[in-house]
Formats: sequence, structure tokens, C-alpha cells
Amino acid sequence: MIFMEISMETQKYIAGLVERARVAMDQIQNLTQEDVRRISKAIGWLALNKAEEWADFNYNETKMGRIQSKIDRTKARARGITRDHMDAKTVGVVETDEEKQLVKIAKPVGVVASLVPTTVPMGVVFIGAMNAIMGRNATVFSPHPRAKRSTMKACEDIRTLLDKMGYPKDLLVCIEEPSLEKTNALMQQADLIVATGGKPMVKAAYSSGTPAFGVGAGNVVVVIDETADVKDAANKIMIAQLNDYAIGCSTENSMVIQKGIYDKMIAACVDTGAYICNEEEKAKLQNFLWKGPGRLNPDAICLPAPVMASKAGFEIPEDRKWIIVEETGYGPEYPFSGEKLSVVVTAYQYGEFDEAIDLVNHIQAYSGAGHSCGIHSFDDEHIMKYAMETHTSRVAVRMTVGTSNAGNWNNGMPFTINLGCGTWGGNITSENVTWKNYINTTWVAREISNFTVPTDEELFGNVRTDSVFDGLL
Repeated sequence: MIFMEISMETQKYIAGLVERARVAMDQIQNLTQEDVRRISKAIGWLALNKAEEWADFNYNETKMGRIQSKIDRTKARARGITRDHMDAKTVGVVETDEEKQLVKIAKPVGVVASLVPTTVPMGVVFIGAMNAIMGRNATVFSPHPRAKRSTMKACEDIRTLLDKMGYPKDLLVCIEEPSLEKTNALMQQADLIVATGGKPMVKAAYSSGTPAFGVGAGNVVVVIDETADVKDAANKIMIAQLNDYAIGCSTENSMVIQKGIYDKMIAACVDTGAYICNEEEKAKLQNFLWKGPGRLNPDAICLPAPVMASKAGFEIPEDRKWIIVEETGYGPEYPFSGEKLSVVVTAYQYGEFDEAIDLVNHIQAYSGAGHSCGIHSFDDEHIMKYAMETHTSRVAVRMTVGTSNAGNWNNGMPFTINLGCGTWGGNITSENVTWKNYINTTWVAREISNFTVPTDEELFGNVRTDSVFDGLL
């Protein structure tokens, strides 16, 4: 995505959408915390009960992923985000610090431009709506052309709900016929951008001149060390592949296995339904998956393993659920080291644990920088060394990364649809993007009546007499 000359017609069209959203937003500025929480809960309840309908609709439009996975994801996140919103403070005074005489007041960020991907349009719409309205904001959605009907469907369903509740429908507005030009215009005219998608989209969002929360590309790598339960690790990696046929950015893409247990781990993967490609099949799969360097074939992703293999030009048994390709390198010359958005996992070997960390960092420097990684280990020293030395925002320990990163009931990660990748991935945040990112805060500072200034001895201690200052001071 690049910026271009935007026609006056497009500028006026987008300005009209933004103005509708702004007028609607002005009408909810007097709502209380309980008012916005009730709206958020209502959207969550709607999503929960629309999960089957939305999943069918989305699949029929994009033909991507698994319907049941889409249902499960919508239901889990509708419940999880509602849970996270129960104690969220997003209206009025949200924090008081008596000792420091500080008060924080939450205020709206304004009209949010939400850039919606092909992969999870329904989720981006309802989760974005819940978070935005919690902060008394309005949202204009820019769909991906391939999922525009799904985006519109979710948006219209929530607009109908808002109308029935007595609130302005235009708290949610959607570009009906999306284009690159319209998206660029929206990014320039909104108050905040939340960009869910690939690196070009995120880069464009940050270059727009509008504050933006972007989320980088995923390419999760998991390490399996010699202490791992290989059967459990293999099963969890398989579960990740079958979760919407690897449509999510948190899906395991590569596994880095200790040499001493490599054969045992691969055998455990085969037991879960994995198919191991030979060199000829690997070459055919590569030619099918990529149209060019780093350019995935949209017709190749998020397919069942036998279907994918057949389309690539070779046959695998119908009972095979996912595919493994073995690799030694990383970077553009080794495309399987990158994100694949498919039920294909790349297998590597390592000797010493430092080699594993180095390999993970190199793989993710090529693709998926800063996003997430995982480890299957019972060695706490390995786990913490891995977390300390990998360039990543999230480390999932003995879990299915693809179903834990964005929040789940078996871990404490905040529920979300947007995963920041920090400066490694060119993002402004390394956190899960939640309601906290949809509010501004005003700090009210009063004078502290009985304050003391610490002495230099208390502040600097022995540093004051350190020999490094000889001749400098």
C-alpha cells in the first residue's frame, strides 16, 4: 500500500463518512461508564449469537479457513472481551493517586479508521466496535475487497442493534466499495488508525500523518527442547494448523527441534496426522504457495492439507491434516522460513540451546519480527533465557500459540484481535491492543503540600565518587 494522489470525489466521499461518524460520536459524549459497558456487552452478546451465521457468510464469500474455527473464535472473543470490559474504566475519572495528587480522566480518541483484513473481518468489526464504543468513539471501517460483504454484514448487524438500543447507527460506518484510494483518504481524515493486516498496510498507516496502532505480520516459531513432552507438543502444533486452517497470524509456522529428539518429534507429528514432504513435493508446494519473493498466492492459503497438496501437483492421504517441510536456512532464498498462512510447518534442527535462539531470531528477522514465539520445555532456565533473548513480544510456554496469544481462558493474555509487534515489527506497541488504546487521558496535577527533595547521596549513592569521573568533573 502506497500513498497516491486522491481525487476530490474520493476526498468528499470519505469526508462524508467521517462526518457522519463524528456527528454520531458527539451524541454519546454524555454516556456514563455503565452506559458504554452495556452497549459493549450487547455487541458481544450479538456476536456470540451471530457466530454461526457470520461464519457461514464469511466462508461463502472468501472460501478461506474452517467454519467451525470461525464460530469458536467469535464466541471465545465475544465472551473474553466482555470479561475484560467488566472492570475497564474508560469514562470520566479513571484513576486517583492521593499520594502524588494526580487524577486521570479518560476521554475519546475520536473517529477511528479500522483497516479490515481478508482473514478475520467479522472479528475486527465487532471487537473494534466494542473497544471503540467503550471509549465513546465512532469507527469507519475500510474492508478488504475480498471480504467486503462480510465486513458490511457484521457492521450492518451491529448498526441495527445500536438503533434498537436508541443509539446512533453511525457510530459504525463502512466504506461500501473499498479501494486503495479510499483507504488512503480515510487514514488521512480519521483521528486514529487501527491497522490489521500485512506490513505494507501497517507502513502506510504509520506514514499517513495520523496516529496509528499497527500490527505486524506473524510467523510464529516454536522451539522444542530435549525436556519437552513431544506428543503434547506435536498435538498442540496440529491444533494450531486446524484452527481455521492456519488463517491466524499467531499460528505456528516453524518448529526448531533439538537434534537428539528430532526423529521422535517428527514421528509424534506424523501420529497427529502430519505428512512429511520429500524434496520433489517440497519444490511443487513452494511453486504453488508463492507467486514471487514474499508474495503468497491467495488461492493457496488456508486450505485442508490434501486439497492444498493436490492443487500443488501431488497427492497425500486423505487422513493427513497438516504438512511438514524440512529446512536448514532462512531468508528470501528459503521461502518456507516465512509466514505461510497455510497448514504447512517448517522443521529445523539445533544442537545447543543458544543455536535455537539464534535461529529463531534470524527466521523472524526475515518474517514476523516482534510478533510471537513459543517453547515446549520443562526447563525454566531455557524458558526464561528464550524469553530474554528472542526479539519477540509474546512467548507461549507449552501452549498452542495460535489459540493463546490473543487471549484464552487458559492464560492471562488480554483478549484482542490486534497484536502489536513492538519496534522489532515496526509497531508503536508490543502489547495486545485493547480498550486501553481507544482512550486519551487528561492528567490533573495538584501541588503536594508536604513534599521532600531527596539528597544527592540518596539519589546517586556511590556513583558520585566513582573513578570514571576522574578528570571529567
